[in-house]
Amino acid sequence: MTGAAAMAGVNTDRVVRLASELIGCDTRNPPGGEQSVVEPLQDMLGALGARVEIVEPEAGRPSVLATIGAGNGPTLMINGHIDVVPVVESEWSSPPFRPEVRNGRLYGRGACDMKGGIAAALEGVWACRDAGVDIPATLVFHLVADEETGGRFGTEALMNAGLVHADAAVVPEPSELQVCVAERGALLVEVVVRGRAAHGSEPAVGRSAVADAAKITSALHLADFGVAAHPLLGSPTCNVGTIHGGTSANIVASECRLRVDRRVLPGQTQNDALRSLRELIDGAGEFDYTIEILAFVEGSELDAGHPFVADVQRAASGATIRGLSLATDARFLRNQLRIPTVVYGPGSMSVAHAADEYVAIGELASAARTFAALFASFTGCSR
Repeated sequence: MTGAAAMAGVNTDRVVRLASELIGCDTRNPPGGEQSVVEPLQDMLGALGARVEIVEPEAGRPSVLATIGAGNGPTLMINGHIDVVPVVESEWSSPPFRPEVRNGRLYGRGACDMKGGIAAALEGVWACRDAGVDIPATLVFHLVADEETGGRFGTEALMNAGLVHADAAVVPEPSELQVCVAERGALLVEVVVRGRAAHGSEPAVGRSAVADAAKITSALHLADFGVAAHPLLGSPTCNVGTIHGGTSANIVASECRLRVDRRVLPGQTQNDALRSLRELIDGAGEFDYTIEILAFVEGSELDAGHPFVADVQRAASGATIRGLSLATDARFLRNQLRIPTVVYGPGSMSVAHAADEYVAIGELASAARTFAALFASFTGCSR
């Protein structure tokens, strides 16, 4: 009954106001401007009686840590990122950092990815307070910088500093109100293909790096890596996203560069992914090439049968279980810290990072009700 009472305490207008205030702070990353949202978050969390700490591993890259509760009982963490991706303002129908409600949707950069999710979690606490429902767990909010460019100054920095502790966690990234327990990782590389320059009138005298890069592209793009499909994530994929080579039409190209996005399943390592790329390239011919690793992000997974998954499903009125084709900060919590973590939040990844990003107001309210019910009922998870 406490969960139902907490859910009934959700105030839709308030969660829209909370989300709007966060969206109105320009926190684009790059370059990394999270500072502007710190004061509003301090005010919001302070009004909830939270103990707030600012952690700034790099100047201008703050994360907001807050604790609600006396520290008794289990700890439930909400991990959400406060940075957003850049915008091309000319592509938007309204200013991206001036939140606007239209046709039942809240528009603005970060509306779904993921300031709307953070607002829904905060509203879950307000709803419990308004309904007079005691929260049995200690709630910890880690509202972090730098997720959009890998987390080095955000969750990863907090983890390396020994500041991340919880019995379970929710990352309120947009999941269409479904409970996500698995996500793919990614290896991003640049393949540098070398040829031999010659006059463009005699292309057979040289060796075209562009022609070789085309063969490599054909070998890699949409490749089948021979790995069994994951029940929630499907098969690993490969996208050759950019190609740059040559200096002039009348010169045989001596160099060409490919940028490649190789998605990996949970458990696959950087070396696994790199080896698979080399095998495909070497199988397509003899090329002079090198591979530079730009970034690697692990896949991650929580057993769908874990009790915490069922806890979140119940709070979310039986929401279905799914996976994500991309990676979130949940990977640090699952892989390195072994914290049972699910991704659950309002909005869809299909509009995240896009112009005219939005979240449906109905989903904001639904997510807030889920958080309210979870906060009211979480007494720890045993396995």
